[in-house]
Amino acid sequence: MTVGTSQDAAESPPRRSPGGIDLLRVPGLGPVLRWRHTRTVLQTLFLGLAALIILDGLFGPQLAPRNLAGTVPWVHWRGFVVLALLVAGNLFCMACPFMLPRRLAKRFGPARLPWPRLLRSKWLAVGLLLVFFWAYEAFSLWASPWLTAWVAVTYFALAFVVDAFFKGASFCKHVCPIGQFHFVNSMVSPTEVRVRDPDVCGTCTTKDCIRGRYEPAVAAVGSGGGFRSSAPIGLDAASGTARLRLPQMMGAPAEAASGRALGRHGLIQGGCELALFQPRKEGNGDCTFCLECIHACPHDNVGLVIRPPLQELTRDPVRSGIGRLSHRLDWAALALLLSFGAFVNAFGMVEPMFALQARASEMLGITSRALLLALFLGLLYVVAPALVTAGTAWLSRRWSGGKDSLSRRISTYAWCLVPLGFGMWTAHYLHHLLIGGWTLIPVVQEYLRDLGLPAGEPRWGAGAMVPESWLLPIEVAFLQGGLLLTLVAGFRIARREEGDRRRARAAFLPWAALATLLCLAGIWLLLQPMEMRGTFQAL
Repeated sequence: MTVGTSQDAAESPPRRSPGGIDLLRVPGLGPVLRWRHTRTVLQTLFLGLAALIILDGLFGPQLAPRNLAGTVPWVHWRGFVVLALLVAGNLFCMACPFMLPRRLAKRFGPARLPWPRLLRSKWLAVGLLLVFFWAYEAFSLWASPWLTAWVAVTYFALAFVVDAFFKGASFCKHVCPIGQFHFVNSMVSPTEVRVRDPDVCGTCTTKDCIRGRYEPAVAAVGSGGGFRSSAPIGLDAASGTARLRLPQMMGAPAEAASGRALGRHGLIQGGCELALFQPRKEGNGDCTFCLECIHACPHDNVGLVIRPPLQELTRDPVRSGIGRLSHRLDWAALALLLSFGAFVNAFGMVEPMFALQARASEMLGITSRALLLALFLGLLYVVAPALVTAGTAWLSRRWSGGKDSLSRRISTYAWCLVPLGFGMWTAHYLHHLLIGGWTLIPVVQEYLRDLGLPAGEPRWGAGAMVPESWLLPIEVAFLQGGLLLTLVAGFRIARREEGDRRRARAAFLPWAALATLLCLAGIWLLLQPMEMRGTFQAL
């Protein structure tokens, strides 16, 4: 990705945000969200839960359905995550317990190194997601509380180490596989952190939302040739990343990212560590819902706003910190991995997959399950989606008479598949949650009994949250809802790109066919007997 500055991009008027309900102004809810310690409280609560899960995973019973580490991460957390994304947005990143060690790392570590230029993309995250999908199956993580606990410990350690040495939120933006899942799927969420009135941002001289707010004495150092709080903002033309154009100060470079010249000295309120400049920010990509920009804005001009469905997926502006999605093949690869991965992940839990593995092992003479899964998942997660997507893009270009490259067409249209993928993730994870949701009760009872606390006899018969006859209709409804949104998003993208309605239909049809076939495959998967992980039941 080319890095440079563009005066035209920097001086172009801020986008006009359509109106919507601002959750920060809703009585009762708004004050809670605006309280500067809300996020810390949520992170502390989840950190305590994570500690209990890790301890039970390491020292508790190693039968997964009787252990917090065998049930909460694989049954409850994933189900509630997709519901949160569907209803409210990226709440997990807001309450992420891994943020607390990151904050300690920033406080006590040097955190001075820039993230390596070669890794400033989503390719590393794509690779880590693939490794996780493989490890989940190869090591049967859902069946091993001990391994699950060590995965959590490793996650905490990695978050601490990365952000102890590198500037900004490098772990969240470039590394965290869980965060990438939320960044992509929150694009269909109903809420977005954005400015309320772009005209107010146009008159702002401090840009605290990106650089942070400093003590007046520190911010005014530049009166004698040092840092000035009114330093103008430039915009990276390729990535949309905001940069402060600063004068020389104590040997600092003439151009530095927000707050870099002063570091944390005199910092009252941090700005966006993911380099998302609010007046140029578009959508939820790379946004952790940390709300730092809301607290930093001196004009109270940033809100948590309900937005129109599909708005983010069907527009292609220059996004702060990202650039144009149609120019980012790495982002498209991430979206496609998660969209196709929703179906592959479910396929890994049904009988036909087990039969295929057994037959392949016999034919190829491969006895190592880890190697066999690497071949299988490499084919299903990478090779097949790449070939199918390239073929669909080629047909789309040929039928519409387009002249763009295949990579550009894939980067443009891949986003229409996100709602369908999210629909499949939701259907699959809700399947496990609705069948095994109440298993948490006996697991907690046994945990308390092990601690010597009164909890009664564990009710191991608890499990299903809804009648079994409800499951398939609920799951198919979410999947078909995802298909409907995908078809609408695909046609809107085609209209945006092609202009002419006839050419738009021709460009859209291959993607519509692909989405329909994926939906039918999803329905077939939901009809199969699925291995129940984290419960005593098998349906």
